[in-house]
Amino acid sequence: MAEQPMLKFTKIERDMPEKRDAEIRREDFNEIYAEYATAKAAEQSSRCSQCGVPYCQSHCPLHNNIPDWLRLTAEGRLQEAYEISQATNTFPEICGRICPQDRLCEGNCVIEQSGHGTVTIGSVEKYITDTAWEKGWVQPIKPVTERAESVGIIGSGPGGLAAADVLRRAGVQVTIYDRYDRAGGLLTYGIPGFKLEKDVVMRRNEQLEQGGVKFELNCEVDADIFASIKAEHDAVIIATGVYKSRDLTMPNGEVAGIEKAIDFLTASNRKSFGDEVPEFDTGRLNAEGKRVVVIGGGDTAMDCVRTSIRQGATSVKCLYRRDKANMPGSQREVQNAEEEGVIFEWLSAPKGFTTDGDKVAGVMVQKMRLGAPDATGRQAPEVIEGADYVEEADLVIKALGFEPEALPTMWDQPALEVTRWGTIKAAFTTGKTQMDGVYAVGDIVRGASLVVWAIRDGRDCADAILAGFGTAAIAAE
Repeated sequence: MAEQPMLKFTKIERDMPEKRDAEIRREDFNEIYAEYATAKAAEQSSRCSQCGVPYCQSHCPLHNNIPDWLRLTAEGRLQEAYEISQATNTFPEICGRICPQDRLCEGNCVIEQSGHGTVTIGSVEKYITDTAWEKGWVQPIKPVTERAESVGIIGSGPGGLAAADVLRRAGVQVTIYDRYDRAGGLLTYGIPGFKLEKDVVMRRNEQLEQGGVKFELNCEVDADIFASIKAEHDAVIIATGVYKSRDLTMPNGEVAGIEKAIDFLTASNRKSFGDEVPEFDTGRLNAEGKRVVVIGGGDTAMDCVRTSIRQGATSVKCLYRRDKANMPGSQREVQNAEEEGVIFEWLSAPKGFTTDGDKVAGVMVQKMRLGAPDATGRQAPEVIEGADYVEEADLVIKALGFEPEALPTMWDQPALEVTRWGTIKAAFTTGKTQMDGVYAVGDIVRGASLVVWAIRDGRDCADAILAGFGTAAIAAE
């Protein structure tokens, strides 16, 4: 009788791919985890308990069929595993790298709850699709039939790219308009290479282009261009994301040396592409040789502190007004940052900046304690009187989150309704707005959120548009 290929969590311990030593990985922007070997991927997949009600799947925004592709991996049927994975997720190799699995699929794994350690879902997902690329199983899109309808997508982040993929497979003519010179949005210019190497994003862009998706890059959409896009296409998807940085209004907040996270990360990623980046070369957006203070506690702040380490900062500190248990960013990212030499100053908030001439010299810090819960149920930070101090700094990076740009004003579209937060009002699951033929997906609807939710929105919106065209999403050759 053949051995049971699954439910080996009582015999086999959880084992992540090997993580490169912190002293080595802090010297470059390469991904910090090695790939699984085939035998190790099969071994770790075999730990899955094949639940009757798989909480990993139900807590995944894409509802990926995780138990099935884990079983197929355990059985060595990798091409089938890839096909199952790709059926619900446009970019599984990207989600495998950057999804906060500890809060989603892995965080809800049943065997984790029983004390055996979660299945390494994200690492297996990454392995499956990387193998598919190596083996040539990932092919350009070839629609069975070309359709006359066209869709214009504004923004080439994960939501826009996911919608383009679904639409193109159904034969719809798709054009993506983006302000940057490369497609991918924050996947390209916001997320550092040590979390998501850029060739992973570029090959997906190339796959879409080879499949017939047109890219209009370096296209800053204004009122005239939006009107032209709307007139040219049967439907328009707004997938711009949220790029307006939240700011601090406090003494000396405008002096040199205080920068926005998005500017800092974009400059670093451009350098990794080999671009000329004057703001980096002059030292303005370069942490080398500087005492760096990052303000914020989300994943963007973690990207900034870990980038600063790799650029050769003399010290890197992160100020966050709550404690470690209440920070919004991934705990796994905090651990990686600590290993690499980042110092976290918990329960610390800025109240202003000190200067040396016209440059920043330090952050005036207020020590905090956690008081009564706020409106969201989280404990609100309160100032501890008389505990202020100055944290010396040559470069301060504000990583306070992002807000939507005022698109109705920028595009002269007063009929484009927004919420009180400035995000676009769009119907749940379809992304349909109050404007005829105009849809919206991703962060511009949700506010700053996860890549996996943007992919879900893009796919759902594309299905809704196809239904409106009188067709259903179909698999291309």
